[in-house]
Amino acid sequence: MAVVFERVAVIGVGLIGASIARAARAEGAAGEVALYDADEGVRARARALELGEVCDSAAAAAAGADLVILAVPVGAMAKALEAAAPGVKPGAIITDVGSVKGAVVQALRPLAPRDALLIPGHPIAGTEHSGPDAGFATLFKGRWHILTPLDDPRPEYAAGLDRLEAFWRALGANVERMDLARHDVVLAVTSHLPHLIAFNIVAMAEDLESVTESEVVKFSASGFRDFTRIAASDPTMWRDVFLNNREAVLEVLGRFSEDLAALQRAIRWGEGDALYDLFDRARRMRREVIEAGQDTPAPNWGREN
Repeated sequence: MAVVFERVAVIGVGLIGASIARAARAEGAAGEVALYDADEGVRARARALELGEVCDSAAAAAAGADLVILAVPVGAMAKALEAAAPGVKPGAIITDVGSVKGAVVQALRPLAPRDALLIPGHPIAGTEHSGPDAGFATLFKGRWHILTPLDDPRPEYAAGLDRLEAFWRALGANVERMDLARHDVVLAVTSHLPHLIAFNIVAMAEDLESVTESEVVKFSASGFRDFTRIAASDPTMWRDVFLNNREAVLEVLGRFSEDLAALQRAIRWGEGDALYDLFDRARRMRREVIEAGQDTPAPNWGREN
């Protein structure tokens, strides 16, 4: 495959940053990859894993890069760009991988060099694991990457957008362009609220006085077990997500609370038909997710036991 960007800088070497570095090199989408992480231990580990050229400052990593990717928690985006900005060359594309777009753009826009191209983005891919060791080259294959371009009339902006889309497609992702506000509502439904529910259910189980923790762990059925998998996600990242997408999350959470109250009434009053209809609708949604290629139909999430 032809090189899309001669030099790509990745600021932040966690699961996503490390996976980008591995995928860009494996697929030939980047001539070279430079990396930086604010944590010295992470930088040392990235060197040991030979993920690319590991630099001792964000500006050094960004120097000469055609594409600068901010792969840090949402709350750290501004600080990361502020550190990288002195090294960003004219015409370079700056993008991010944050799962919140409105607040990120508000934070980044004043800090981006005027002669750079700020094109926000979000890969819909990940696992519950974190750190440079968690990265792998096939993370983005068959997954969606959402680009949320700004209203920038420069001709070079449109060309940069097409080039960035080509980069993510080279990494195996499907790409869609979306409005910032719409992205934040869609992700509140498909990602943020499910994580919030998982965190709450697992914490509630730990707090229950009528059941010992050892029993909860010992008798975890597949439903609770999968909630614990989601709840194992990076707490720093998710704290920042909820604080920075609070309006969309609260809007969706309000609707969820209303529907949960209706479900509670149906159970209390023995309304079997209402319960069946709800469960059947949810089951149809599961089939649609499988048909869209977003999961496997293998039972029990593909595990053998």
